[in-house]
Amino acid sequence: QVQVVESGGGLVQPGGSLRLSCAASGNIFSIYTMGWYRQAPGKQRELVADITSGGNTNYADSVKGRFTISRDNAKNTVSLQMNSLKPEDTAVYYCKADVAIRNFAGVVNGYWGQGTQVTVSS
Repeated sequence: QVQVVESGGGLVQPGGSLRLSCAASGNIFSIYTMGWYRQAPGKQRELVADITSGGNTNYADSVKGRFTISRDNAKNTVSLQMNSLKPEDTAVYYCKADVAIRNFAGVVNGYWGQGTQVTVSS
């Protein structure tokens, strides 16, 4: 009923920039928090940044000052602008949307995208 699709990943050199985008679609009544997570090989999935429907943001300490999360509530999209990329940013990046389904308001579930690979390397 809800689809979450990421795009924008790829290979970039250290110090470079990428912009990830995520779109949620389907039988959506309302989207609350949207966020970006990442998982590097051999590591746990971790929160990178998230943003509430009101625009309040939260960032992992490791990306503060380098990454910026934003959203367009009318389009059900969220973006992650990544600047000054480092090799340790290499991971699969996942988008998550906390969604209330139409006609099922009051129950909020998290929906995950398929992930997009970000590789920072020379």
